[in-house]
Amino acid sequence: MTDYPPPPAGDGAGTPAPLAPSGQPPTAQPAPQTAPPQTAPQPVQPSMPQQAPAPTAPAQAAAVHAAPQAPAGFTPSTELRAGLGALRAEVAKAVVGQDAAVTGLVIALLCRGHVLLEGVPGVAKTLLVRTLSAALDLETTRVQFTPDLMPGDVTGSLVYDARTAQFSFREGPVFTNLLLADEINRTPPKTQASLLEAMEERQVSVDGQPRPLPDPFLVIATQNPVEYEGTYPLPEAQLDRFLLKLTLPLPERDHEIEVLRRHATGFDPRDLAAAGVRPVADAAQLAAARHEVARVQVAPEVLGYAVDLVRATRSSPSLSLGVSPRGATALLATARAWAWLAGRGYVTPDDIKALAHPTLRHRVQLRAEAELEGVTAESVLDTVLGAVPVPR
Repeated sequence: MTDYPPPPAGDGAGTPAPLAPSGQPPTAQPAPQTAPPQTAPQPVQPSMPQQAPAPTAPAQAAAVHAAPQAPAGFTPSTELRAGLGALRAEVAKAVVGQDAAVTGLVIALLCRGHVLLEGVPGVAKTLLVRTLSAALDLETTRVQFTPDLMPGDVTGSLVYDARTAQFSFREGPVFTNLLLADEINRTPPKTQASLLEAMEERQVSVDGQPRPLPDPFLVIATQNPVEYEGTYPLPEAQLDRFLLKLTLPLPERDHEIEVLRRHATGFDPRDLAAAGVRPVADAAQLAAARHEVARVQVAPEVLGYAVDLVRATRSSPSLSLGVSPRGATALLATARAWAWLAGRGYVTPDDIKALAHPTLRHRVQLRAEAELEGVTAESVLDTVLGAVPVPR
C-alpha cells in the first residue's frame, strides 16, 4: 500500500502504523511497486473494533496489484497533503494515541461524510473533536442527547419577538462546522430523525423555508458500546447515512502513562491553546483538497471489485441485510480520499480493502442465529474480503 504522506519537517509527528481489520497495529507489510518494504511507512487506517477476529490470510496479505496509470498532468498537491497530514501531530498535542481516528475524520471531511464514533466513556471522544476543530480553525458545537431532547433543540425554532410582533428564527446548535452529537442513541427516534435532513441535504427546513448549513458540515455522533439500557438504537436507514464507523479503543499502557504524565504536569483539556494546539489547515484548504480528490481516477476493474465486495455481503448466510448501493458509493469515495492522502491520482484494490471495514461494518445486519454463534460483522467482512477475487 502506498505510503501515507509524511508531515512537514519540524512538526514532530511520526509516520503512523497501519491498522488491521481487528483494530490492532499489524507488523509492517510490503509496499507495492517502487517502495521498499523495509523503509516504506504504512498509512493509518480508521480504527476498527477490538473484538473482531484476526483477518484471514487473503484479507491480510498486502499483495501487489496492477493499478491503472496515473492520469497525465494530475499529481496530488504535496502542500495540501502535508497540511492535512500535520493534523496528526497537532491533535497529538492534546490527544494521545488516536492517530487512526484522526485519519478517519480527515477522510470524512474530504468526502463530505459523517462519522459514528464508538467507544467507552473516557477515551477522549469529545476532546478529539474539539482539538480537530481547533487544528482546522473550524467551529464546533457539542449536544448532549438525552431522552427529553426535542428536535427544535437541535435544529432551531421560531421565536416570537414582542418588540417587532413577528417570529424570528433562532439557529440551533446544528448550524456549525463540526457537530458532536454525544450519545446519540439516548434520544428518541423523533429527535434522531431531525438530523436526517441536515446530514443528507445539508440544510434545515423550518416553517417550510430551507436554511443552508455552513460548509464544511460534519456530524460526529458517539455511542457507548457497553451500556444499552434506556437507549434507542439507531435504525438502519440512519446508520446508512454515516460514511464511516470508527472505534476508539482503550489506550495502551505507554499511552495511558503519557496521559497521566501530561495531567501531572498541568495539562488542562479545556485550554487547548495552552497545550500548543494551533490551526494547521482551514476550510479553504479542505475545499481545495476535495477538488483534487474528485479528480482521482478509478479503473473499471477496481469499480467491479468494489461492486463484487458489496454484492457478496448480500448473499452471505450470516447476514440478514447486506450493503446497499449507497454503501458501494461510500466505499468508492473513501478509497479515493485514501489514495489522494497516499499521494496517488488513482485507486488500487488495496485502497478498497483498506477502507472496507470502517465504511461497511455498520451497513450490515447479522442474523440472530449468527449472533448466537459469536459471528460479528467484522468476521463476515473478513470472509468476504478473502473470498472475492482481487483484480490483477
